[in-house]
Parts: sequence; structure tokens; C-alpha cells
Amino acid sequence: MKRRWIVGLTWLTVLSIALVGCTGVNTGAPENEGSADENQVLDMTIPAEPPTLDHSVTTDAVSFDFILNNVMDGLYRLNKDNKPEPAIASGIDITEDKSTYTFSLREANWSDGEPVTAHDFEYAWKRALDPETKAEYAFILYPIKNAEAYNSGEVSADQVGVRAIDEKTLQVELEAPTPYFLSLTTFATYFPLREDIVDKYGNEYATGADKMVYNGPFEVGEWKHEQSLTLKKNQSYWDRNTVKLETVNMNIVKDTSTGVNLYTAGEVDVASLDSALADAFKKSPEYLPITLAETQYIQFNTNNEFLSNAKIRKAISYAVDRESITKLLQDGSEPAYSFVPPSIFTSDNQIFREIAPDGHQYNPQEAQRLLEEGMEELGFTSKPRLTLLSFDDHRRQVAVAIQEQLKNTLDLDINIDPQPLRQKRDREAQRDFELSFISWRADYNDPQTYLDMWVTGGPFNRADWSNKEYDKLINDSVRNPDNEERTRNYVEAEKILLEGSPVAPVFYTGKIFLQKQYVKGIYRHPVGAELTLKWAYMDGKE
Repeated sequence: MKRRWIVGLTWLTVLSIALVGCTGVNTGAPENEGSADENQVLDMTIPAEPPTLDHSVTTDAVSFDFILNNVMDGLYRLNKDNKPEPAIASGIDITEDKSTYTFSLREANWSDGEPVTAHDFEYAWKRALDPETKAEYAFILYPIKNAEAYNSGEVSADQVGVRAIDEKTLQVELEAPTPYFLSLTTFATYFPLREDIVDKYGNEYATGADKMVYNGPFEVGEWKHEQSLTLKKNQSYWDRNTVKLETVNMNIVKDTSTGVNLYTAGEVDVASLDSALADAFKKSPEYLPITLAETQYIQFNTNNEFLSNAKIRKAISYAVDRESITKLLQDGSEPAYSFVPPSIFTSDNQIFREIAPDGHQYNPQEAQRLLEEGMEELGFTSKPRLTLLSFDDHRRQVAVAIQEQLKNTLDLDINIDPQPLRQKRDREAQRDFELSFISWRADYNDPQTYLDMWVTGGPFNRADWSNKEYDKLINDSVRNPDNEERTRNYVEAEKILLEGSPVAPVFYTGKIFLQKQYVKGIYRHPVGAELTLKWAYMDGKE
């Protein structure tokens, strides 16, 4: 019989080692300081309309970061120190070989009063893995036994290693020990779902406030598409006494200057700030910079004849002056010379960037040489005009800077095509782009969350790049219990990625917010979902 060890609510020792040292931002005093206002209403801006709140299929940051993390609870959620703490889980039993996790669930209800059960987790995870669902984030469930095989259509759902033993007991069998597994359970794809509600609304599920149920601190009270969302305190939430905010009004504001105008007019309490207005607020106590584990980069469509050549892709990367771009942004962003950001730790508790060499530098002469060699290899005698798919928010200025740099250094003509988030995401998924300026934020703190994107046929490998040696390094590392070997594999894999250049890293993201001083207890996490409002409250708002 396998020896087991039991843990209850205070269990925090078997966590991903990689979470150590990653600091979040508490924007305001702890919630037990000061006296909270009687009227607990927070007004804020969000940058886009969430395409859907169906956490089995959604992939956009607005849904994940701003809404789902605040209206849903998984088995665990990130706490104020960015470590997973029990949420719906009340205890856990882990086998000595760390291959099987048995979660005990607390007494918790959905917003309609129905109990949250182990079946809700089993159903949600298997739904995301079902090939018919076509969930792009299904891969994040692959540490579970037979999850990948089921998602690939090789086995049936009943062979997946997740099972509701009874209403309050969930057993999860892994393919192999996964040191960051509890961190994964804080991610939206691991949240539970009510099968009866999904069946009731079908394709309309989670497209409106009244077409889903919630088990988190808040529920969506009103959703005016392309205008606003209102979150209301979930009176059925198991930890509702901790939640002080009664209402959160989220105004959809795509233009930063509009959000700042709302902020200065006193119509919102929290708003995003960009470089154009940063200097005007830098000395204000309401000026709040944060750093995220997020890389902004150019993605190349390797199916394009001109961009099929690695030397040409690398030439474009070497022509980008990253330092001048971050100076333009003035938001705390840092130049990115490699793909994995400096806030990511390895499973043996090393800062990945300190042991992995930087790759792409600004080198105009080398860029010109590589472009000439690449064109000669392809037989190109002239340079085609290329189009750069871009965000339609403040990052358009980065696209313009890249456009100018590629013209000045390589005499490449680049058209900029800014698109709303939904259309941009769809275009990328359909490979309807040549160059795309894109971002990737860590789902959990481990190099894998960046490097497994680029395996052959991966759902987010929209560059359609392929390298067999790279695939082997990543696949060998995913479930490798030898942390040192795993780290070496990831270092080597990133070198191959940068040599093959399906991407050109540009900068690691910084963000600036304006936040009234009476707003307390908002937490912003560098990995996973960005925003937690569970502990937020208002103290002194007129």
C-alpha cells in the first residue's frame, strides 16, 4: 500500500517551488486596517469586452484576469503572497509518490444555492479536454493521466485520471509527479462547471450575466456588451464574510486617455495609465506601477514564403531597438532579449534568466547581413511589403515604432493593421497574418508555461514553427522529476527557439494604474490571473 500524508486548510508546503520570490502588489492597506465605508462600491475600467466567460474555451486576458478570477473559485486560489491557498478544497491527501491527489471539498454553494460538488470539477475538466469542445487551453490539463490522450481522441473520457468519488471527494491521478500542480488548480480552466446549466444554455452559455452561475466572491449582476459589467457580492459564497465590496462597476474603456478623464473626473476609482500621460502623474501618490510575468513579442507566420526563412526572421528581430521602445512606453517595461521573463523561477528554485543566456540583441549590421543572406537563399530580389497585426489599444505606438525601425534599418515596408481583441485573436487562430504583435503572460511560475507553447502543433504555436529537437527537450521535461536536468533542458530549448526565431521578443510588460488612496486591499499577481478583488474595500470614498 502506498504511504500517504494528509494536510488540511493550513497546508502550503507542497507548492511549486517556483512561486518562491515572486512578489505581488497589494494596492492599498491590508483589509484589517482602517474602517471600511458603509457604501462598498468600486468603479474601475477594463480594456476590452470579454468574448465569453465560458472558462472551458476562453483564452483572452480580460476574461481571465478581471472577471473569472473574481466570480469563480477553483480548488485553490492565489493568496496575497501569490501562493496557492485552499479555496473549494478543504483538505488534500497525496500519495508518497506524488502521483495521486485526493481533494476533500468544503461546504460551498453556487450563486443559485445549489451545492458545489466534486462532479462539477470532473465535468468541467473533461469538458475542456473533450475534442469536440476545441478548447485551446486543454493542454494545461495534460499533467492529469490520459488527459492528452483523451484530448487527442485516443482514449475515452472515463480513462482520464479525474473522478468524483462522492459529492465532496475528488481524486486526481497524474501522469507523473508535477511540482506545480496545485498552482495549476488556481487557473480558470480548472474551475468547476454546472453540467445542468451548460446543457440548459448550450451555445449561449456564459454569453450573458443570466446564462451562468458563480461560485466565487462575486457574480455578474449586469453585462452591457461593449459598455460595462457589474459585479455583485455573491451572497452564496462560502467565504462571503471576508468580501467587503458590494458592487464593482467595470467600465469597458479601450482608450487610455478616456479612462484617465473618467478618473480625474471622479467617475472611476481605478484606471490604466500609459506613457502619453505617465509624466503628469508620476509624483502623485495615486500613481501605481506594477511588473508582470508577461512577454510582448512579434510572432512570425512561418507559412509565409518570405518569413519561412529563419535568417530573415532573426534579421527582423535584430533590427528592433528594444531599449528605445521601453523608453517610449515609460511604464516600467523592460527590454526583452529572450522569451522567458526574469520573474520566472525553475523547479529547482533558480531565476531562469540568471542561468539562461540572452538571445536577440539590437544589431543593425548583423540584421542587414542576415536579411541579405536569407533573401539570397529564398531567391528574393526585392522585399515584399508586410503587414503587422496589432492591438488596437495603447500598444499601437509600439507597432508604429517597430514599423519605423524596420524601415530605417532594413528598408522593409510594414503596414500596421490594428484589430479589436476578439478579431485579432480569431485572425491569429486562423493564421490570417504575416507578423503579429502579441503578448503571453505566465499561467503559472515555471519556464514550461512559455516554452511548451512552441512544440509542433501546439494550440498557441500560431507561427506553425516546428523543430524535432525542441519538441523532445520539452516533452522530456514536462514530467521529469529531476529538477536540475529539467532546467538544463529548458535552457537548451530556449536557445533553439531563439535560433529558429518564430518569435522576436520585444519587452517584458510593466503596467501603470491610477488608483484612489481610499481603495484598499486590491491584489495584482505577476502570474496567473492578474486581479483579485476578494479582499478589496473602500475606506474614505465620498
